[in-house]
Amino acid sequence: MAFIARSLFVSCLFISAANAQQCDINFNYGVIIDPAHLRIISQGQTYVQINGQHQLFVSGREISLNNEQKKQLSEYSNGIRSQVPAIVSIAIEGVELGLKAVNKVISSLTGENSASHQQFQEKFDEMKWRLRTRFNHSDDSYYIAPQDFDDFDEIFAGEFEKEIETIVTDSVGTILVAVGEAMTHREEQSTEQRVETFDQRIETMGNDIKIDISNQANALENKAEIICANLVKLDQIENKLQLEIPALAEFNLIVTN
Repeated sequence: MAFIARSLFVSCLFISAANAQQCDINFNYGVIIDPAHLRIISQGQTYVQINGQHQLFVSGREISLNNEQKKQLSEYSNGIRSQVPAIVSIAIEGVELGLKAVNKVISSLTGENSASHQQFQEKFDEMKWRLRTRFNHSDDSYYIAPQDFDDFDEIFAGEFEKEIETIVTDSVGTILVAVGEAMTHREEQSTEQRVETFDQRIETMGNDIKIDISNQANALENKAEIICANLVKLDQIENKLQLEIPALAEFNLIVTN
């Protein structure tokens, strides 16, 4: 029974990863956005900085631009400012989708006000806060490290995925104790009937949650497709800047394959 419960938790948590949209695009540098500046970071140093719409600095030196170059730079800057928050948003949505699935399981088995559910909720709330901190995410400030987007779920994988699995695994025993206590009150059923009823409940609940999560995962996949297409267009603008502005000839933030 414990194996069934743990499998349900983990499968619900990561069902969105199965639908992750392939997007063969890399960011070669880190990107920091605030209301006044857009900074591209290479090895801990500001490589390219755009102030406002038209002021360009490369390796700390201001670059003089003509009107056409300013127009292209403005289009590029606006694109980065649009897509980076979208990437951060979809990463956070993906994590919250997994946490929502686990919370549904726990609340269904132990009750929304149970100690087990409240313990999960506290840990997951802390995890979501740390995820936002990882992106230095505030209302007007974003950060993304150099990385590839071949799977959007990889943005928040690693330590968070392992931590969620650990929380779930460590808590299964406590949850099953609570469920077992609830089952013992069903005096009208034999032990075998109680176990069978519980297994049926797990299976039904798992199917319901998978349907619910799959629909939301599909919505995330659609968003990922849009982001991927926009990044391809943004790479085309970047290529023009490389040709038009000599100081940016070696600059290559976005790599599409």
